[in-house]
Amino acid sequence: MRTLEESLLLALEWLSGPGMVKDNTPVGELGRAFGYSFWNGAIRGEYLSREKKWESFCPIWHTGQAVKAFVMAAEALEEKKYLEYAVSGAEFILAQQESSGADAGLIKAYEVEAGSVNTSAILEALDGLFMLSDAVGNKRYEDAAVRALEWVTTHAWQEDLGKFLDIYSPEKRQFLMDNPGSQTRPLLDDAVFLKGWRRSGNEKFRNIALAVAENLLKEENPAGNWIKYIPCNEKNGNIHPRHAYWWGLPMLELFHETGDERFFAVFKRAVDWYRQAIRRDGGLFRDTYTDFSTPSFGHAASGSACAAVMFETYYHETGDDSVLKLIEKTEDFCMMMQLTAPGDTSLKGAILEKVCYPDGSDNIPFLMRDLGSIFFIQAAAKTLMRKKEHLKNEIC
Repeated sequence: MRTLEESLLLALEWLSGPGMVKDNTPVGELGRAFGYSFWNGAIRGEYLSREKKWESFCPIWHTGQAVKAFVMAAEALEEKKYLEYAVSGAEFILAQQESSGADAGLIKAYEVEAGSVNTSAILEALDGLFMLSDAVGNKRYEDAAVRALEWVTTHAWQEDLGKFLDIYSPEKRQFLMDNPGSQTRPLLDDAVFLKGWRRSGNEKFRNIALAVAENLLKEENPAGNWIKYIPCNEKNGNIHPRHAYWWGLPMLELFHETGDERFFAVFKRAVDWYRQAIRRDGGLFRDTYTDFSTPSFGHAASGSACAAVMFETYYHETGDDSVLKLIEKTEDFCMMMQLTAPGDTSLKGAILEKVCYPDGSDNIPFLMRDLGSIFFIQAAAKTLMRKKEHLKNEIC
């Protein structure tokens, strides 16, 4: 069995190698439709084994999270070369940001539809820029993230609702309220507004973070989660595996900022949701229902990795060692999902995200997603940092 560090290195080799665009070629048909003129540094999105081809899916925020993963790995492994890959990813993101005009600051974060910017996809790309700015001492990345927050504040924030508008058309310069994927949502992803306030001093950012957190406290259901909002489905009763991560984890930042115990309590409930949602082997499903039942297919390795991050963060905060076995279990699941000897060598080191339903043929029903590798790297880096700190303390 590989060690955690060996699996981390393999995943990094894939993410910085075959997983990253280096020839400026758009990824898939959807990628070409996005109309980006610069692709170098972008992370490839999805690869369905049946079709044996890559397709784009949310390249902006996925690459932003990859930037974060590279920065964390560089620190955990004390290897600066990973910062070079982080810079490449950040440059791809900045190439899609409007520098002037009415939409100055907007990052064209298309997800699954050309011409439709997803607000959450902008926000989820920013934490990596903040972290990279600190790691390389280049304020350019921080400034770009702050400009993006300013655009979201001016255009998407609905102060009376405590939520953000969702789908924006740069061509029409308006939000597409009738788009099937549009839903006004209380986005707290990565606590980027709070982090942006600390860096810029813009008090609006802090006020937005607090208003969104208050809204989430009111609308929490079930405990530690928010089934009312996409990509969950309240009607069907299924919950997205990373939902509690995006909105539960940032509550800890709000607690540290305000001292308000309510924010810590909801963070803990989100951790407890993951305690119940993970399977006996550490796996997690794309659809987990309110009674914690699941389908038989549709695993989400990225969900297991995010659960590991939640458990690591909770352990660091509380010292509650009951989560240590859960960290090991969820990370072991990701390691079991890692391709170490694939027929297609360009997939070596990647974490298999999902096992799909069979289609009646003997085609392998595997879905590769960059997120499995990206969030595994983040989780593994956090664990290695904890273990190194523990060893250092023992020596001292």
